[in-house]
Amino acid sequence: MQTEQFDNINSKDQRKGRAIFLMMLTFFVVPIVAVVLMFKFNFKPAGQSRGELVTPPKLIQTTATLQDSNGKDSHQFWLEKWNMVYVTDTCETACMTKLRDMRQIHVSLYKDIPRTQRVLITNVQDLSKIKKDFPDLTVINQPAADVKTLSAQFNLKGENALESNRLYFVDPLGHVMMSYPASADPADIRKDLARLLKYSWAA
Repeated sequence: MQTEQFDNINSKDQRKGRAIFLMMLTFFVVPIVAVVLMFKFNFKPAGQSRGELVTPPKLIQTTATLQDSNGKDSHQFWLEKWNMVYVTDTCETACMTKLRDMRQIHVSLYKDIPRTQRVLITNVQDLSKIKKDFPDLTVINQPAADVKTLSAQFNLKGENALESNRLYFVDPLGHVMMSYPASADPADIRKDLARLLKYSWAA
């Protein structure tokens, strides 16, 4: 009797272990497969205002001392979620408009809201206005030297990311894989992100 109970426990543990392994495999492998398929099938969103694929995707390198405004360290920034990222030196009118656009895009994703997050990379230290209007926004802003190093990795086509007013998609493994110019329509950005989310995870 005890042997049967022991075998049943072992069997349950093995099934649980396999389930966890498959979940981890899906989580880490599927985003990479999605990006590879996008390149293989030459996925380019139609329309003049749509995004531009970063070829090849750029793996972001972070420093051990880099933190967000809540003290979260750099190893946790990109994990588990797709990221809409905005990079700016200061946050004036254009920045606040972009942050509102990002919030509207995020809210419109409905059931996919938990799979995405909004990230602001900036040198701004007084975040009272930003946090008041966007309390759930992740802000990476310290220390200044590390923010400069991080923001430079978003430079594309000779543009300075701190000044270009671009929006970027970063995958859950920390790759910059798509960017949008300042003129991009938020509705087009939303369509691209929704499509990416649809095909990047198993149902």
